[in-house]
Amino acid sequence: MIVVGIDPGIRGGLAIVAVEHGAAPQLVAAIDIPAVGVGAKERVDAIAIRDWLTAHKPQHAYIERAQAMPRQGASSGFKYGRAVGAIEAALALSGIPLTIVEPSIWKKFHHLHGKDKEGSRQRALQLFPEAHALLARKLDHGRAEAALLALYGSQLARQSRIAA
Repeated sequence: MIVVGIDPGIRGGLAIVAVEHGAAPQLVAAIDIPAVGVGAKERVDAIAIRDWLTAHKPQHAYIERAQAMPRQGASSGFKYGRAVGAIEAALALSGIPLTIVEPSIWKKFHHLHGKDKEGSRQRALQLFPEAHALLARKLDHGRAEAALLALYGSQLARQSRIAA
């Protein structure tokens, strides 16, 4: 099964994880959320996301539930909401089913605590050591969280197939 995990937002990430029966999960690809424009005019490039998704053909998408952050300004919150909407639109237009996942659920699954972005990156490197180049920078925490979310989603899908 090929799934995409999404850490939403203009500074988030996308990750494709392949899980084959009996084999270790593989991080196939990971990118930062593509954006166009600068400053106040920066926007998610939904067409680039759609093209990337089309190239990788995931069967399902798992995205972290978007929520307003404490003390986040109205402008930042609006920009974040627009980014999430553009990502969800790209998924819908690609015909990829979407599951929204609570941050606390997938983080608990991976034994992550709080908002430690570097902890997420280190955990992803442990689980996907062959993908070091995709997660090498400290700034790759969005990719790492997307990969962890995809891995969590693949486990959900597997459990639902077993239960059916």
